[in-house]
Amino acid sequence: MNTPTALTGLARQLVAAELLDVPAAQKAQTEAARNQLTLVQHLVQNRLVTARAIAELAAEQFGMPLLDLRALEREQLPRELVSEKLVRQHRALPLLRRGNRLFVGLSDPANQQAIQDIQFSTGLAVEAVLVEEDRLSETIEQLFSAAGSGMDGLDDTDLDGVDTSNDTAKGDDSVSAEGGADDAPVVRFVNKMLLEAIRGGSSDLHFEPYEKSYRIRFRTDGMLHEAARPPIQLAGRIAARLKVMAGLDISERRKPQDGRIKLKVSAHKAIDFRVNSLPTLWGEKIVMRILDPSSAQMGIDALGYEEEQKALYLKALSQPQGMILVTGPTGSGKTVSLYTGLNILNTPDINISTAEDPVEINLEGINQVNVNPKQGMDFAQALRAFLRQDPDVIMVGEIRDLETAEIAIKAAQTGHMVMSTLHTNSAAETLTRLRNMGIPAFNIATSVNLIIAQRLARRLCPQCRKPHELPHEALLAEGFPAERIGSFKLYRPGAGCDACKNGYKGRVGIYEVVKITPELQRLIMEEGNALDIAAKAREEGFNDLRASGLLKAMQGLTSLEEVNRVTKD
Repeated sequence: MNTPTALTGLARQLVAAELLDVPAAQKAQTEAARNQLTLVQHLVQNRLVTARAIAELAAEQFGMPLLDLRALEREQLPRELVSEKLVRQHRALPLLRRGNRLFVGLSDPANQQAIQDIQFSTGLAVEAVLVEEDRLSETIEQLFSAAGSGMDGLDDTDLDGVDTSNDTAKGDDSVSAEGGADDAPVVRFVNKMLLEAIRGGSSDLHFEPYEKSYRIRFRTDGMLHEAARPPIQLAGRIAARLKVMAGLDISERRKPQDGRIKLKVSAHKAIDFRVNSLPTLWGEKIVMRILDPSSAQMGIDALGYEEEQKALYLKALSQPQGMILVTGPTGSGKTVSLYTGLNILNTPDINISTAEDPVEINLEGINQVNVNPKQGMDFAQALRAFLRQDPDVIMVGEIRDLETAEIAIKAAQTGHMVMSTLHTNSAAETLTRLRNMGIPAFNIATSVNLIIAQRLARRLCPQCRKPHELPHEALLAEGFPAERIGSFKLYRPGAGCDACKNGYKGRVGIYEVVKITPELQRLIMEEGNALDIAAKAREEGFNDLRASGLLKAMQGLTSLEEVNRVTKD
């Protein structure tokens, strides 16, 4: 049995049984065949049949080229093209790139899934080359153990005190089971990035893979800046860690996914992250939005409203019915403004329901519904259900279509307070946007009570800001009131200090708060355009965004440069 001929025959049977995808019924036709297969497997494991012999037979059976990995220089292998996770998962090693073709070494010629996954991940045409299993394992370990040790060079302070949990996620054990002990530095590094973003007051985190690099950026005070550049070889492991924490399917890399992470930063405080993964040309980009529940508890005084604007908002909230609309671009603080109003209304004698996509901040005492159009729960469907739930206050995350707008208008006209958002640039454009959707002018004029258009500007650091002198003519050209020039000081950002970043720290709201007065109602009924409505609002004494921004600059809260960045003249 130990003759080379006998061993070769058994090896052929092993190839036929294990690599040629022979139906299971044929594999187990007789007890003798099963015994032979078991014996051959035993011989291979005990090195009585060489991996080289198996590879040669597999190459013959499949008609594939056979390569000796010893002929290649490991330093020249294009390992950055395929993530370590993918290499280890499929036992597939990138060997050589020629133009749009990538040659990949496999010991299992029937592993078509490896070819498909690598082709999708790289965007290249993948061709398989047979290699010996023992040399493949050795090369993979040598390549990526060296890359893994590079993680120790990062500032990955051990954050054992951080507790990550998620109601639907698999938890930390899933990461250990999937990645093994080698992923411990990745776990610490990811936790460190999350904590740094929280401590720095960031609103978003971007994990971005590229062809030859990987970067992590934070959005702080509305501006993106680079936070770290871990090795490209860690891209797959970092993405897998984040997806496990967010309860996402780590095997699905072809479609975008959404999830959430709850990070306990202390015994009494937890921060939520909204997570989205997006397949890109070089891997999965993951963006996380930090949802701090305390931001909804700040109170209206902390938002930056002028006194007359705050009074208008509070008066509108006290009305038993009608509609309050908040408008502005993504990231302008609309959600915080709405939640602040809901917190004011959140008393035991008021029934409040919200429909959001998705629910960003959990509020005790408010009935919050996640909109899911794929399951038949869109904004219009949620609104219909709310009206059968004896509501006092309804909040709709966004009015996107005519159906939702009609139901919201009807609710506002029949004894309910309705709060919602629209994506427009100003209060006047909000009214014309509703009319363009198909809402009759009469319904708009009689249902909308208040419109808030807003932006967020970076707040100057009071410790290092510097005076900014401008000529009288330049101040007039910027729009400052002629009668006020000389009575205020402008400031610009300093070089930065320990208390700030580049001369700015935090953000301040800039608002246009317009109450729908009888004169504005008349103009809406006459179907006046946005320019007419904006002019009438100024006549009625309501500051537009530009005027409010200049007022913030006159108060020394922000710079003229910031006002010009976030408002339009």
